[in-house]
Amino acid sequence: MGGQPLFILDEDSSRTSGEDAQSSNITAGKAVSEAVRTTLGPRGMDKMLVSDDGDVVITNDGATILEEMDIEHPAAQMLSEVADTQEEEVGDGTTTAAVLAGELLSQAEDLLDDDVHPTTIVEGYYEAAALAQEAIDEVTLGGDVSDDQLVEVAESSMTGKGTGDVAAETLARTVVDAISHVDGDREKGVDRNNITIHAQAGASSSATELIEGVIVDEEPVHDEMPRRVEDATIAVVDADLEVRESNVDAEYSVSNVDQLNAAIEAEESELRGYADAIEAVGADVLFVDGDVEDRVGSYLAEKGILAFEGLDSDDVQSICSATGANRVGSVDTLEADDLGEAGTIRVEKFGDDELVFVEGGAAAEAVTIFARGGTDHVVDELERALRDALDVVTAALDEGGVVPGAGATEIAIADHIRETSAGIEGRKQLAVEAFADAVDVLPRTLAENTGLDPIDALVDLRSEHEETGRAGVISEGQTGVIADPVDYGVLDPAAVKSEAVESATEAATMIVRIDDVISAE
Repeated sequence: MGGQPLFILDEDSSRTSGEDAQSSNITAGKAVSEAVRTTLGPRGMDKMLVSDDGDVVITNDGATILEEMDIEHPAAQMLSEVADTQEEEVGDGTTTAAVLAGELLSQAEDLLDDDVHPTTIVEGYYEAAALAQEAIDEVTLGGDVSDDQLVEVAESSMTGKGTGDVAAETLARTVVDAISHVDGDREKGVDRNNITIHAQAGASSSATELIEGVIVDEEPVHDEMPRRVEDATIAVVDADLEVRESNVDAEYSVSNVDQLNAAIEAEESELRGYADAIEAVGADVLFVDGDVEDRVGSYLAEKGILAFEGLDSDDVQSICSATGANRVGSVDTLEADDLGEAGTIRVEKFGDDELVFVEGGAAAEAVTIFARGGTDHVVDELERALRDALDVVTAALDEGGVVPGAGATEIAIADHIRETSAGIEGRKQLAVEAFADAVDVLPRTLAENTGLDPIDALVDLRSEHEETGRAGVISEGQTGVIADPVDYGVLDPAAVKSEAVESATEAATMIVRIDDVISAE
């Protein structure tokens, strides 16, 4: 072409390739990992995230931190996606997955500097990940998971997440009680849709309780209605209880007072008819997802019927699930078979909010954890901790048992990989050993966050693991000790460890394989 350069990209485009591209991506991934590393473990610290409009989030939940951060670099976003995947699949271990992915990238950077080809690194990492899964299977505790172990799993998940060491055990039992209520005989698995969390500021976290039913954020239609109904019979109506409007655009001429009175009486009769129909069918509590005219509310109050209006579809579905009521399209079609039952329906006021507690329903499928906290920030973090605890208990029941926590499983993984790597030929062995070194970052970080010297602690962990086969970093008093996590009740679901290894490996290998970054306006 006569020695002239050929331009195929727009002049506003930029391109980074080769070592520069790899270095840039790895640095971005490591930066994300470092951002959440100090939050790992029971002694992990919190992050305060402040948005442009002044909204504040205080948390040490990895997924929440990465979600709230304004991450622009595409490689860094991939590590954020690791946390999202971990959250969606098993509900916890998001920080573990992000930290492991960042350390895998750091180890890969050293291998690239030693002229190990990216494809060799990828192959070694995947082989090491398979070995890691073998190690997880080996350390999984045998037998069915007991309720006491489930409490320990939930408590391990919540410790260090703003719940306090004392409250964590009580909250963990609340979580397990909720799971047990919807789990039944444990043959069909846990239906998480039947467990909801309702957070309300204004009391300490120790006031959190399990409600066998649902909570609705509504207030009675009329002030004179009862605030509590025992052995309630419930109707759920999907309609507006007000004067029907004609579809015909018509005008009426009123020439005397009698005609006006007749029109008013007809309207009153229609509105009173709603209340009469509800009473006649035997309902003493009414939930309406439409509007209730003020006069209808007054008539219902006269009859001692407790009514609520303007419910959204989710609340209506929850009430039907909890009480066995059928949702009907109008009062005219309401029959006795459509009614649900509840042991108690009560209205309580918390600050400026009124809440409806529907307890002891006939269907009794739904439960609600009524989470309390002193401030909005505290109760938000408590809600996140409870959600994680529910997810990990579900994972322990449904997806393969529990493993020792406190870094013991990671020590076992690294040890198994190193033992096997001796039989792997070529440069791939370097990548497999680098994977083991990357896994060590997790117990090392736990030790550092607990106040121990990370190098000394890692040496002690390996030594104890060789002697007893199980060793972790246990937070005790103002520092930590090296001991058997099972003796201290520190357990994690095996599914959380497996998912963290898998998702971190996939993200790290995908970034390592990139050698060209092309960006355009």
